[in-house]
Amino acid sequence: MDPKRIVRDGYDTIGGAYRPWAEAGGSETRAWFLHETLSRVPEGADVLELGCGPGADAVALAEGRSYTGVDISGVMIAMARAQVPSGTFIEHDLATLDVPESSFDAVFSLYVFGHLPSNEHVPTIERVHRWLRPSGVFCASFPVGEDDDIEEDWIGAPMFFGGIGHEATVTALRDTGFELELEEVRDDTDADMQGESFLWVIARKGPRTA
Repeated sequence: MDPKRIVRDGYDTIGGAYRPWAEAGGSETRAWFLHETLSRVPEGADVLELGCGPGADAVALAEGRSYTGVDISGVMIAMARAQVPSGTFIEHDLATLDVPESSFDAVFSLYVFGHLPSNEHVPTIERVHRWLRPSGVFCASFPVGEDDDIEEDWIGAPMFFGGIGHEATVTALRDTGFELELEEVRDDTDADMQGESFLWVIARKGPRTA
C-alpha cells in the first residue's frame, strides 16, 4: 500500500482521538522543545509547521507571528484551523509541497518525519533549507530508528513509520548547510506508557557546503 495513503487515512480515521492521546504522552519533552523554539523565533516571524496535526502547538507558534500549517489529513487540518482561525492551512503531502524559496523564518515539525519513507528524509531536509530565509531555524524531531514499517493498529488505525537514524539525519542536516544549535536524544513516554526515543534538533540555515 501507498505509505502516504496509510498516513492520511490513518489520521482521518483517528480524528479527534489523536489530540488527547498526543498530549498525554511526551508532554514534558514537547514543552521543553517548544520553549527552545519560541526563544529563537521572534514576533512578526513567518512560521511554517509541517504536520500541524490537530493544532496542539499552533496556538503558541501563531502568537504574534504569521502561521502556516500543513498536514496530509483533511480531518487534522479542520481541527487545527479551529484552533488558529487566523492561520493559513494547506492540505498536502509535505514531501511534495511547493513553497517559494526564502519564504519563512522558521520551520517547525514534531513527530512528523517519522511518517515519511526513509528515502524522502534527505530530500525533504533539503527542501526545508530552501524554504528558509538566511539565518532561519528548522526545529524538528526525528526518529532514531532506521527502518520503514507499518503498524497495523496504532491508536485504532494502521500507520506507516520510517526513518534514517540519528547519525544519517545529523549528516544530512550539516551537508545541506544547516548549523546545529541543539542536538539531543530524549526518551518520551507515549499515552500507552511505552518508551520511545527521538532526536530533537534546532538547526540554523547557513550556506550550502560545496
